[in-house]
Amino acid sequence: MKFTVLGSGSTGNSVLISSGNTNVLVDAGLSSREIVRRLAVVGVAPENLDAVLLTHEHGDHAGGLRVLMSQINCPVFVSGLTLDAYFSTRAGGLNGDSESSKRQAALADKTVEIDSSAEFRIGNIDFEPFSVPHDAADNFGFVARSNGIRVATLMDFGHFTDLIREKLRGCDSIIVESNHSRDMLRACYVYSWELKQRISSNTGHLSNEDLADWLQYEFDGTAREVVLAHLSQRANEPNLARITAESALQERSPLFRAETRISISHPKEPSEWIMF
Repeated sequence: MKFTVLGSGSTGNSVLISSGNTNVLVDAGLSSREIVRRLAVVGVAPENLDAVLLTHEHGDHAGGLRVLMSQINCPVFVSGLTLDAYFSTRAGGLNGDSESSKRQAALADKTVEIDSSAEFRIGNIDFEPFSVPHDAADNFGFVARSNGIRVATLMDFGHFTDLIREKLRGCDSIIVESNHSRDMLRACYVYSWELKQRISSNTGHLSNEDLADWLQYEFDGTAREVVLAHLSQRANEPNLARITAESALQERSPLFRAETRISISHPKEPSEWIMF
């Protein structure tokens, strides 16, 4: 079992999870060209993808899906509500087919419907989906399991719920959002007040400080790798996100020390493979 974050940030997100001969792409928020390029960088041919798993319909998670699916032949695992939202875009339509009709054509007979109450399997990887609070139609996080290893992928959520806390227990690695610094978000002159309110809401994005609170007081210490993802490129700074998380781990009670490595994913290049 291994994974790499092909890219993560405000401009696009994609994660590759592999086990044996099974390769699953979680989200296709990068352009199709970038996804193919970065797959080559990590040594996986696009034709060897067994599935694409879509967490929600927002462009930074699904923006490259249509073009990618016109180039490869594999199923897309997606909830019915998310698929409807993905098809309901108003983009395009001024010259020729609308974006919605292009998306429907690209995904015709390629989708497998999933929901948050039912586990499913792709190749030799079992996926355990769970709902997370975000302003999308039906946003999911996942725990991927294979050969006794558990890897959680969790981006785009506004706050920790009891369900999220439960699902993250016992994981060997966690890819988790650390989107913004509260102070940097407040000071960001590029963002409107309305956008700042959306980002900081309970259905927006998780802050460095919220993640630090969880790491210090609620994290069970099992995961040996925690990868910080979906860092804002205007309201966060990678070193600040890492230091905030590492400081939280150091401030844990001596009885609950965690030997956990914090690493950062990047928007422009894939991360190293993390293997188990």
